[in-house]
Amino acid sequence: MLALQAALSLRLSNTAFQDEALYLTAGHAELSRLLHGTPQPINYAAYFSGSPQLYPVLAAVVDGRFGLPGARMLSLSFTLGTTTLLYCFTRRLFDERAGLAAAALFAVLQSTVVMGSFATYDAPAMFLLSLTTWIVVRTAQAPAPAVLLAAPVAALAVGVKYAAGLYLPTIVALALLTAWPHHGVKAILRPVLLILGTGCLLALSMGGTELLAGMQQTTTNRQHGSDGALSLLQQSAKWGGLLFLTAVSGAIAYARRSSLSESPLTTPLGSSGRGWRTLLGLLLCATALLAPSYQVYLGTVVSLFKHVGFGLLFAAPMAGVGLTRLVGAHFRHPHFGIALWTAALCLGIAQSDWRFGRWPDSTTMIRTIASDVNNQGRYLSSTPEVPAYYLRHKAGHRQWQSGFGMEYTNRNGTRYTGDEAYRAALRDDAFDLIVLDGVTNPRVDRVIADAVKSNPHYRLLAHLPFNVSSLRGDSLLPTAPKTKDNGRYRIWVKQ
Repeated sequence: MLALQAALSLRLSNTAFQDEALYLTAGHAELSRLLHGTPQPINYAAYFSGSPQLYPVLAAVVDGRFGLPGARMLSLSFTLGTTTLLYCFTRRLFDERAGLAAAALFAVLQSTVVMGSFATYDAPAMFLLSLTTWIVVRTAQAPAPAVLLAAPVAALAVGVKYAAGLYLPTIVALALLTAWPHHGVKAILRPVLLILGTGCLLALSMGGTELLAGMQQTTTNRQHGSDGALSLLQQSAKWGGLLFLTAVSGAIAYARRSSLSESPLTTPLGSSGRGWRTLLGLLLCATALLAPSYQVYLGTVVSLFKHVGFGLLFAAPMAGVGLTRLVGAHFRHPHFGIALWTAALCLGIAQSDWRFGRWPDSTTMIRTIASDVNNQGRYLSSTPEVPAYYLRHKAGHRQWQSGFGMEYTNRNGTRYTGDEAYRAALRDDAFDLIVLDGVTNPRVDRVIADAVKSNPHYRLLAHLPFNVSSLRGDSLLPTAPKTKDNGRYRIWVKQ
């Protein structure tokens, strides 16, 4: 299963996505600050959705030695570790067959496959959540203080990615449920200790720092978007609906009958009663709804495909139960299980292919602009993170301006914001190089392109065609176009 998961992730190929480029660039800047005292070009902590001192630094160390493929391999190692830990704690909750089935379904999810080839902090955060869950389940029979072993791992998970905190209540509840059959009422002490331990560590690490401001800006007080609730629910169902429905069926079957093993000598953990089994099923299945519900509240589809995977990590054990019940004792109906897993595999392959084709290959663009970039100029780009990463030895991150908002003050002291800021800056020849892709933010790109064309001091350097997947992606199995160029880089330089 792990070999298949690795193969599915390793087959994905594209140049750096803007998030990958941003985190790796930030990691290199943090390394330079730590090793040489170099001032930070940008205050990353104020707007990152995870601590820039954690994953970005680790990824930058790997990137410095092995490049982007090495950083992506680091993510793959984390996702493989997540699948392994999922198998381990599912086996302890239920049995061997459920553990294998849960791992098999989770390994082929779009979220799992993509995060295994994506140099962002999602993969390590998910690994740390799965490690926290395994510790909680593994220490269920131990004395209550043993649960404190999970506290530093849980705190680290939140530090790596603030949104991981959304799943801590599930882990706390799991600490109570898994210990209840062994300790009864005394099990209540375990979640209390876990909350206190994790809370104290988070307070010590984030109190009085800019990390708290970053958490508020990107997670707790995030700006609401305009994506519709129905569209977000449809996307969530497309990316994780099959596993979720399997988990729900498993929860129902488990609540009705606790025995999961073909051996009559096996005593399942759920022997404490139907109420306990029902609560466990509800907890694990409901966790899969947290990310879609929160993003419906925020009205944004940004990162939804990854966040869905976090919730499905907790629903996967019940999906494993559902798959084993579908197959039946003594593998009575193996064809049902094979059909279900094959459907999950086909969805994972098609959706991950589409996901990795959503952004253009920047190889030719970087090669084209490399000779025009130096440490003195100012540059405007639809996705400045990408050239800032690939050309970081030629120009600093602060020299690049994005198409997602700008402030500009001209020579007379007049201040402009938004679209007018781009127009005023281009009237004043403020940028030495302009790179537009027409895909990332088409409206602003049109504003910039019109302003550039009306300025005779800029000349068009190149038109570079590229392919991207359909931006709609409404079908269940979206595919990227194979032959037709459906996008282009437009590059201008100041004469």
